[in-house]
Amino acid sequence: TQYSFKEVFGTLVVQKELFDVVAKPLVEDLIRGKNGLLFTYGVTGSGKTHTMTGSPGDGGLLPRCLDMIFNSIGPFQAKRFVFKLDDKNGVDVQCEVDALLERQKRDAMPVPKTPSGKRQIDPEFADMINVQDHCKVEEVDEDNVYSVFVSYIEIYNNYIYDLLEEGPFDPIKPKWNNCNTPVRNGDFIPPQSKILREDQNHNMYVTGCTEVEVKSTEEAFEVFWRGQKKRRIANTQLNRESSRSHSVFIIKLAQAPLDADGDNVLQEKEQITLSQLSLVDLAGSERTNRTKAEGNRLREAGNINQSLMTLRTCIEVLRENQMYGTNKMVPYRDSKLTHLFKNYFDGEGKVRMIVCVNPKAEDYEESLQVMRFAEMTQEVEVARPVDRPLCGLTPGRRFRNQAFREELSRKLEMRGGPINGETEEQSVSEMFLQTFPPLPSCELLDVNDDQTLPKLIEVLEKRHKLRQMLSEEFAKNVLTFKTMLQEFDSSVVSKENYIQGKLSEKEKTIAGQKMELERLEKKIKTLEYKIEILEKTATIYEEDKRNLQQELESKSQKLQRQASDKRRLEARLQGMVAETTMKWEKECERRVAAKQLEMQNKLWVKDEKLKQLKAIVTEPKNEKPERPSRERDREKPVQRSASPSPVPNAPPVRLRHRRSRSAGERWVDHKPPSNLPTETVMQPHVPHAITVAAASEKALAKCDKYMLTHQELASDGEIETKLIKGDVFKTRGGGQAVQFTEIETLKQESPTGRKRRSSPSNPDTPKDAADSEWTDVETRCSVAVEMRAGSALGPGYQHHAQPK
Repeated sequence: TQYSFKEVFGTLVVQKELFDVVAKPLVEDLIRGKNGLLFTYGVTGSGKTHTMTGSPGDGGLLPRCLDMIFNSIGPFQAKRFVFKLDDKNGVDVQCEVDALLERQKRDAMPVPKTPSGKRQIDPEFADMINVQDHCKVEEVDEDNVYSVFVSYIEIYNNYIYDLLEEGPFDPIKPKWNNCNTPVRNGDFIPPQSKILREDQNHNMYVTGCTEVEVKSTEEAFEVFWRGQKKRRIANTQLNRESSRSHSVFIIKLAQAPLDADGDNVLQEKEQITLSQLSLVDLAGSERTNRTKAEGNRLREAGNINQSLMTLRTCIEVLRENQMYGTNKMVPYRDSKLTHLFKNYFDGEGKVRMIVCVNPKAEDYEESLQVMRFAEMTQEVEVARPVDRPLCGLTPGRRFRNQAFREELSRKLEMRGGPINGETEEQSVSEMFLQTFPPLPSCELLDVNDDQTLPKLIEVLEKRHKLRQMLSEEFAKNVLTFKTMLQEFDSSVVSKENYIQGKLSEKEKTIAGQKMELERLEKKIKTLEYKIEILEKTATIYEEDKRNLQQELESKSQKLQRQASDKRRLEARLQGMVAETTMKWEKECERRVAAKQLEMQNKLWVKDEKLKQLKAIVTEPKNEKPERPSRERDREKPVQRSASPSPVPNAPPVRLRHRRSRSAGERWVDHKPPSNLPTETVMQPHVPHAITVAAASEKALAKCDKYMLTHQELASDGEIETKLIKGDVFKTRGGGQAVQFTEIETLKQESPTGRKRRSSPSNPDTPKDAADSEWTDVETRCSVAVEMRAGSALGPGYQHHAQPK
């Protein structure tokens, strides 16, 4: 499996290389007033906390970020409490007097919250912040003053806790109830969870969170280390010191420009820029069945995995919205982690993620999931530029003010005046009085004193000369200063003229750009109107397309139904044609058979007549016929045809009925209308029968037996009648079924083709009488039928003909 990332670091990479590639651009953006967010993400034990914090002698990303910030803004930091954070994620600026009072008040407190820069560094983390790179940001705005504020929170079981809050804190003692909230008891009072709120700029922040102003890397890391000791750490089977919470170290940088003199901070809140860098050490993601977690550990793992899953869901929805143009709602509120950094994902800063991978074979599946998610996050673009407020003051005023102060101090030193603590007027007056000669004593003790007044006159004359010299020098200096002022005015006027020319050029350029902007805005509006029209047209076309597709589908379904109806009709017509064809073929065969039978009967009658005529012709005339013979001839029965008509003089013959084996049961006597009457002496007779022309379920339901009378043409041209019998059964579906059991055959034969008896009952019977007798039972019952499964004569039966 292959994954692509913007940068891949090996196992031997040093912390400085990782910092230069990943975190250094975020620190540069922080000082330029832009926000940044840095995650460390991976499986438990993969090195996230080591990457963020580092180890003794080799600091991680966090101390290096702090060191770079203070190296860049060190000489431009404001005094403490000049910037003051409010409780609504904003910052106010105070004058020097208010800041001085705040410092005195804070110094008078017994336990100061802000660590002192003169305090000795804790040797536990002294090696971590001893960074010798002295990395700094180029082109820092020198006319601004800066202040750094840090805060440290953790997200544990989807609750937010302040790690810098004063008070007892023990992660082992609290008990948890069924609602996954800590129980307050007398031994331990758990800290109160903080609430997330939204400020006036729609940025999320933690209310009531402790924010400490720091002035050096040592102070900032000492604050971090103090909160790190309170962070929830528990032992699992995967890591001896596994972080069970997400830790968030927030660095806020407040900056504001100096006033026109370059001395104090500009007292305008609109000119203050507050940027933020969040360093997040995520808790490890792992499967609970591998950690063997139980109780609180299991609940912690569930909350950790849930928050990481919410983070993945937010990234996936953002990616889908950007790639496919959708407007799905991003579920930020499902987790405190994603809700806190909602504004970052909405575009208020850059987001960077460091994926830590452990090459252990046991972490294979979790590492694949981590890398798959991290690869997907690269496709989300959330960074956008931040507009900074325009100051409008002359750049470089800080250093000009410093240079003026240094020059003034140097001149005062050259003239021997005071350097510090006295005003300029006092030093000039004292210097002026020191140059005059001292006045002598003016006391006159005698009227004849002629020395005091001449001395006084001499001193006054000297002072008058000195004063004239000073006035002349002053006049010269005034003239020189006037000339300098005139030159300065002329240079200022020339510069103003030059600046006015430049401004006019810039204004013309701005006017042209405004016209171009107006033209482009009009063009944008026109294009938006066209796009709206095209979208409406596309919507109409899509609606028409859907309607046409639905109509096409309905028409195709209708055509399919018509085709299926046509196929069914064709099959039905083919069945009807086949049935009609079979019916007419049977009718034709029946008529042909009847006609053949009629012609055979006529031919037989003719043959009999010819035989009688031949007998009459060949009979000798001299012999007289004996009476008995005539009587015998008269009594000789006439040769019967296949369907002989009854003899008029013959005595009535009683029909002989064959009793059925199932006498006493109800029968269905099925006689098709196509059967021909045979008019034979032996006729089938079934007692207690219901005679029907077509078998029906109603008739079958009333009877136990079934008999079908079937006629067909035998091989000798005679009609053969078969009585097919069966039993009637009720089916499971409520219908009736017939199981055929036996077949009785009734057959007629012509006298010419009769068989002789195999064992005649009366051997004295004459030959002619024997020929005239009806065929015996053996001849009539020459076929036995056995019904078996698969027979075409009934459901599930088969017959086999065997000669007896």
